[in-house]
Amino acid sequence: MATIKDVAKRAQVSTSTVSHVLNKTRFVSTEITQRVQQAIHELHYTPSALARSLKVNHTRTLGMLVTSSTNPFFAEVVQGVEQRCYELGYSLVLCNTGGDVSRLQAGLDMLQQKRVDGIIVMCTQASPDESAFEHRAGMPMVMADWGPAQLNADLIKDSGHEGGRLATEHLLALGHRHIGCITGPSGQRASDERLAGFYAAMATAGLAVNPDWVQQGGFELEGGEQAMGRILQQANRPSAIFACNDMMAAGALRALADAGIRVPEHMSVIGYDNIELAGFLVPRLSSIEQPKAALGALAVDTLLERIHHPEVPRRVLPLAPALVARESTAKLAI
Repeated sequence: MATIKDVAKRAQVSTSTVSHVLNKTRFVSTEITQRVQQAIHELHYTPSALARSLKVNHTRTLGMLVTSSTNPFFAEVVQGVEQRCYELGYSLVLCNTGGDVSRLQAGLDMLQQKRVDGIIVMCTQASPDESAFEHRAGMPMVMADWGPAQLNADLIKDSGHEGGRLATEHLLALGHRHIGCITGPSGQRASDERLAGFYAAMATAGLAVNPDWVQQGGFELEGGEQAMGRILQQANRPSAIFACNDMMAAGALRALADAGIRVPEHMSVIGYDNIELAGFLVPRLSSIEQPKAALGALAVDTLLERIHHPEVPRRVLPLAPALVARESTAKLAI
């Protein structure tokens, strides 16, 4: 592999001159510039990003930790992050934690060893005060929808309480009064807030919640299917279900189809996140929209501001959810 010294020798110039041509840090005559560029072409020389980063103390590389890049919600946010990085000339190193604290720790260690300029953390570990962050005060970070409250990192916050309320109010507006909820793992902020929004909307409507109709689905397809199965085993069934993410809603639709229960004729279902898949399910799934591409772009922009202005006080940036009504919800048949 050719080095900058090889280029300098071929062009018959100094290595500093080659560097100035590459980085445009000083005027170099047209003749010498052409000789250097010709030597680079002939030798197939590629500048070392690592060497450059050691010299200027930044790599133009960002790290990102997600619970699972195979989950469509995370995948769509990652796509937004990658697009924004590309637009701004940054590279992205992605790590999955699988919801495991030890993998979170290992991912943070690896990203720091690779000298990334900053890290976006979008994980859903149950505990909000993981010790993995204790010794990383010098690393610029943005927490996307989750993070230790005491950490000096910006937080982009899903307004889960408002979103849960919007979903439930949509069902109430359609005439439903017997409404159940398939929730994520207890102790996770997103899950707890969306469930709290559900309870708040029901309380405002003066309606009690049947505890047998509130089942945990773990934010995954299989969990949603199993939770819906447990609800269907009850002597009385709700006329509508709010699932706290679209993956669980899709699993619930599977359980309803297997039981011969038509949606929305026999039961309405609304999800949360409005992943791309929601518009392709049968019936198409009503959902609460989270602006995933915008979330990814905002995470990158916020992190770069933190990198360039580390003295700025910690910020909490809320995201506004919105209702997307489709065919899986309908007025209650009387």
